[in-house]
Amino acid sequence: MTLTEELIAAIRNIPDYPKPGIMFRDITTLLGNPRAFRRSVDELVHPFAGTKIDKVAGMEARGFILGGAVAHQLSAGFVPIRKKGKLPHDTVRVAYSLEYGVDEMEMHRDAVQPGEKVILVDDLIATGGTAEGAVKLLRQMGADIVAACFIIDLPALGGRKKLEALDVDVRTLVEFDGH
Repeated sequence: MTLTEELIAAIRNIPDYPKPGIMFRDITTLLGNPRAFRRSVDELVHPFAGTKIDKVAGMEARGFILGGAVAHQLSAGFVPIRKKGKLPHDTVRVAYSLEYGVDEMEMHRDAVQPGEKVILVDDLIATGGTAEGAVKLLRQMGADIVAACFIIDLPALGGRKKLEALDVDVRTLVEFDGH
């Protein structure tokens, strides 16, 4: 079985969640499958093996799981990017677009130093609003974003193109049609 076949088989599809017409791609089944989880992390890490990566930034919440594992493998620090009001220390914040509105995310002001090489990690790229906000937040702090990495790409929703327009290298492991 190829990596793509294994990962697709390990991802649960939930129709009409969180609303009718949406096919939710649930990676909790992938995370619970030791082989698929390990292969996913290894594949996310592989392009950067032997490269100096200072930090891995993960977006709440599944990006914390994947990003922590990637950071560990790369001997890099981990930076949580959270929804507004969740971090206890001095933060920087950015507004980002959601499908039906705007939200804010933040990180600690001292989490990234200017010039540090950072990889952004999350489970899925759809419309790209959250990832775009994270890129802007990291760049606001002077980070050099090496890549944005996701297990799943939903190309029909245009998120990859949005990040590439910001001159971010986007890496994904599998694609699904639709949304």
